[in-house]
Amino acid sequence: MRPLKLFYILAAIVLLFPLRVSAQSEDALGSFSPFSIYGIGDISRGGSAFNNMMGGVGIATRNTRHINFLNPAAISARDTLAFMADFGVQQKNSYFKDGASKTLFNTFNMYDFVLSFPIYRSSAIAVGITPFSDLGYNFSRRETNEDILATVGDSRYGYYGEGSIYSLFLSGAVTFWDRLSVGAELTYYFGNLERHSTIDYDNSSYRSWDTGTKHHVYGISGKFGLQYEQGFSDDYSMILGATYRMGTNMNGNRTRFAYATTSSVVDTVRNDSSKPSFRLADEIGVGVSFRKSDKWAVEFNYTRSDWRNTGIDDMTAFNKKDVFRSTVSNSFRAGFEFVPNRYDIRYYMKRVSYRGGVYYNQSYYTMNGHNVGEIGITLGFTFPVFRFYNGINVGIDFGQRGGFGGVTMRERYFKFVIGFSLHDVWFQRYRYK
Repeated sequence: MRPLKLFYILAAIVLLFPLRVSAQSEDALGSFSPFSIYGIGDISRGGSAFNNMMGGVGIATRNTRHINFLNPAAISARDTLAFMADFGVQQKNSYFKDGASKTLFNTFNMYDFVLSFPIYRSSAIAVGITPFSDLGYNFSRRETNEDILATVGDSRYGYYGEGSIYSLFLSGAVTFWDRLSVGAELTYYFGNLERHSTIDYDNSSYRSWDTGTKHHVYGISGKFGLQYEQGFSDDYSMILGATYRMGTNMNGNRTRFAYATTSSVVDTVRNDSSKPSFRLADEIGVGVSFRKSDKWAVEFNYTRSDWRNTGIDDMTAFNKKDVFRSTVSNSFRAGFEFVPNRYDIRYYMKRVSYRGGVYYNQSYYTMNGHNVGEIGITLGFTFPVFRFYNGINVGIDFGQRGGFGGVTMRERYFKFVIGFSLHDVWFQRYRYK
């Protein structure tokens, strides 16, 4: 069996591995963060493992060895005869602290799956699927008010939520004059979000309650991108990039429910359906990068998205208006790539790509009037495999959300990302002598 075919088979086995497992809990949540209780949950940083290893940058990246779908215009950066594929998985370890409460949770989930094909000369398309947002939390508390305890006895309040919104996209790009690239993306969002609030009484004279909402949503949107590359010499160049993601109203179904339980008898107190009343906000992003041939590259990105007046304030059953409010999200990311000698035939480690990055994000909501900030650092490597540009991308991400800027709730996490970049040449005619 050819080594490249074996590589494809091994990669497919990893992809087909069960993508939603968890530890430290009886609930199989695909993601976990108490911060995801609000709105549509945690919004994904986007991009592949390649982007993640550099702090999440990619708006101004043009790399022929990886599919960069953060900017649709970057799809045209490729070998004109090559078929490319990228997929990855992510394992996350979260340590959450709020006062005396401490929680450890581990998850394992899909990161992305993307295919790219050449069209004609300097044009190409890409199709793929990636998570857009994830909802996952599970916590409880006991009643401490002495008056309530004297009346109803011991009682517990629980809050549980799960679900995801996924992004299925088709992108196309073309390059003019070897400098200006334009791209567009058609995006289909779909998924389910489910939230529960429960009250359990030890006194059997009182009914336990389970209330909440279920959202089954879908929507269509678009994204546009530009990239301009200016060379300064045979080796050095600068790339300017910009993206705009259109906002969209979400369609589907919203169900509000309430169940009361006495012993083994469950009564449906409420179960009504309506259309979702929220939308996904638009987003604008800009980036600049500097590169020296195949030796090194540095990049800086900024993105902004206005979530005010999108209707997400009314999505969270647990929400109180003085706790969570939608706001403007901002993200600052910087990353670098360094390759000692990509074409070295003696020392393998000189052909390895070394990457790193930092990021600071302000979430799309405030908590008790304070912006929820997130900071982190990323490191990663791309190990070349066999011929062409095939590689295994391995990255780690250390970060913290909350715990500063007036937000007392804190989450520290460690992510391990592994991705596979597959590359093969089509329409190649071999000659034998």
